[in-house]
Amino acid sequence: MLLDPPQLSFSAKSDSRVLPPVKKTSERDREYLRPKEVEAIIGTAKKVGRHGIRDAAIILLMFRHGLRTAELVALKWSQVDLTEGYIEIHRVKHGHDSIHPLRAPELRALRQIQREYPETQYVFVSERKAPLSTRTIRHLVARAGVLAGLGAPVHPHQLRHACGYYLAAQGHDTRAIQDYLGHKNIHHTVRYTQMSPQRFESFWKD
Repeated sequence: MLLDPPQLSFSAKSDSRVLPPVKKTSERDREYLRPKEVEAIIGTAKKVGRHGIRDAAIILLMFRHGLRTAELVALKWSQVDLTEGYIEIHRVKHGHDSIHPLRAPELRALRQIQREYPETQYVFVSERKAPLSTRTIRHLVARAGVLAGLGAPVHPHQLRHACGYYLAAQGHDTRAIQDYLGHKNIHHTVRYTQMSPQRFESFWKD
C-alpha cells in the first residue's frame, strides 16, 4: 500500500515566493549627472531626430526644475506663464506643489515649442498631439546619453538628482531646496547638502 507523502508545512517566513524581489544593482557609478554632462546631452538631443528642439527642452526643464517623468508628461500650458516668466510645478508622490521662475533659456525653449506644437493642451506632445509617455521620456534621455558619449546608461531621474546636487553646490539653503524639489520629508533633501563641496570651502586657506 502506498503511503501518502508527508505533509510539509510552509510559513510566510520560509516560503521564498513571498520574499521581495532582489533589487538590481545599478550599472551607474553615481545616481546624478554633473552640469557639463547635462549640457552635453541637451546639445546632443537637439541634433537628433525630428523633435530635437522638443527633446532638448524636455531635458532642460527636467534638470532646472527637478521634474520627475510623471510630472513632465503631465505638464500643461495652463501651468506656464511665458509673459511673467513662471511655471507651476505639480508634484507627484504627495510632494508639495510650488511656483518656479523661468529663466531666459527655458523661456526661449518653451516659446519655440509653442510655435512648433500649437493648439495643444500639454506642453510636450507627439506628432499626433498626444501627451508623451514616461517610456518615451526614458528612451529619449537614454539615447541622448549614449550619443553624447557618457558611457553608463542615463536615466531621467538622474536629472532630478542633478538639480538637487547643483543647488546644494551653489550653497542654497536646505529648506529652500526641499521646497523647490517638493520633498515632503527633508531627509530626502539632506543627501544633496551632505555631498556638497561648498560645505568645506573654508577648511583650507592656501
